[in-house]
Amino acid sequence: GNLSYRDIKSICPEKFYIEACDDGADAVLAIDRVSNEMTLTGCTPVTNTRYWMYLIVITKKRNVGSLLGHAVWKAVDFDVISYKKTVLHLTEDQTQDNKTFLSMINNVLTTDGFYFCTDYDLTHTLQRLADVSHDFQEMSLLERADQRFVWNGSLLREFLAQPELHKFAIPVVHGFIVMKPCRINGKIFEWILISRRSCFRAGVRYYVRGIDSEGHAANFVETEQIVLYNGGRASFVQTRGSMPFFWSQRPNLKYKPKPLISKNTNHMDGIQRHFDSQVLIYGKQTILNLVNQKGSEKPLEQAFAKMVSGMENGMIKYVAFDFHKECSRMRWDRLNILVDNVAETQDEYSYFMVDTEGKVLSQQKGTFRSNCMDCLDRTNVIQSMLARRSIQSQLQRMGVLHVAQRIEEQADFEKIYKNAWADNANACAKQYAGTGALKTDFTRTGKRTQMGLVMDGVNSAIRYYKNNFSDGFRQDSIDLFLGNYAVYETDGPTPLRIQKDWKFLTVMVSLSLFPGDTWTETLAYVLFWGTAAAVTAAVIVFNGRDFVDAPKLVQKEKMD
Repeated sequence: GNLSYRDIKSICPEKFYIEACDDGADAVLAIDRVSNEMTLTGCTPVTNTRYWMYLIVITKKRNVGSLLGHAVWKAVDFDVISYKKTVLHLTEDQTQDNKTFLSMINNVLTTDGFYFCTDYDLTHTLQRLADVSHDFQEMSLLERADQRFVWNGSLLREFLAQPELHKFAIPVVHGFIVMKPCRINGKIFEWILISRRSCFRAGVRYYVRGIDSEGHAANFVETEQIVLYNGGRASFVQTRGSMPFFWSQRPNLKYKPKPLISKNTNHMDGIQRHFDSQVLIYGKQTILNLVNQKGSEKPLEQAFAKMVSGMENGMIKYVAFDFHKECSRMRWDRLNILVDNVAETQDEYSYFMVDTEGKVLSQQKGTFRSNCMDCLDRTNVIQSMLARRSIQSQLQRMGVLHVAQRIEEQADFEKIYKNAWADNANACAKQYAGTGALKTDFTRTGKRTQMGLVMDGVNSAIRYYKNNFSDGFRQDSIDLFLGNYAVYETDGPTPLRIQKDWKFLTVMVSLSLFPGDTWTETLAYVLFWGTAAAVTAAVIVFNGRDFVDAPKLVQKEKMD
């Protein structure tokens, strides 16, 4: 499989012929649909060592904008083309499983937010790209990409070992990108927001929490805000990610399942791995933990604080801010308490800025790593406020804003800014939780509204349903797409064929007992079915985790 936009020159009975999209490139890649051999014009065939069955092609794209002169595209539509011309050789079970696997692939492809660029590296921040070697610049996009953000990395694995095929392999990122031309004081600048979702420990809300053994955090997203003006450029980077130790919160039909901290894993080893990589990539870290400091979230906050303290690392600061308590009774102005509290740190971390002549004026020396439980709603609100404070300084240094002007007073820009950050929240939420974000009324308008509360209630209800009754399938879809689970035609029964146990028989049992002619028979009927309903409800409530839609493809221990 391959997920990169290409002109498919022709689809013949025996081969796919694919043209590279580089300007002036005349190379044609031929893929044999029987042997899976890949042949470049004038080259010897390359045999694919894995069993490939489908080619994924972006068939429709939409231009998002231009980043430093490079067109950025959003993938809008896809085609999944079978290598095999028929599935008649498959057994009945294999045919059914094949349909399910195909629907999983389509489930991921129809999740909004895939972007690519054919001649620019979208996986790296401006600061990382400004400090690279000549050898790095000579690499293909596939070789130099930050693998954390290459969502078609598994699909392109066969291409990696063949440099001559790299022009056919374009990294695709998942997340959110918006590019807006803006005007303040008659000066036009480009404002860009890029959120890059990590494909390591990727998944859905309740099935992927905490970190894995490599230190990769669930729902990790790198968000970069970019300003381009008159040849100069600036960027401010923030990250979000699940609390980086071993904990879970599996759905069990309750509205809010109780989070559980693992008792038999080395948390310090995991959190150390996580922050070693964060410090290496981003520099100093300030953790903004926005979870509740009471109830079921309290033990998580306490554990996180204790572990950070135990690391004794001067590069890492920990700030706890009980978002819901501080902003209770619609007192959203109190968020400024946190922003003011970290203002000095934000000034110290600074941001990346280059002047019109390419001279580096400042570099970002650290990042804010924000989290709540889902790293969605509360997190996005705080990130938008820190990013506003950053752009205030950037636009003043660039000469767009006058010294005494406030960004909040620029009505046209504020509207663009708030809506884009709210759209970013919705995109990240849909990708992880299955619905739009909560609290976006505050992000869009600067205040909490009654209609916003109603919409939060609707989205919460939809989240409850999806988290309990469709997220297992979504998790399997992501694992299949990212190569965490591989399908081979020669395999025996797949994990899709897991049999339900006795608890389901209890629920599904149906006895042919009908109301009788006498009141005693009718009473017996009522008592029987009343008791049956009570027993069934008790079985469901007691075994809630067994009745939700759970993932089937990846083994349970890899998910915990």
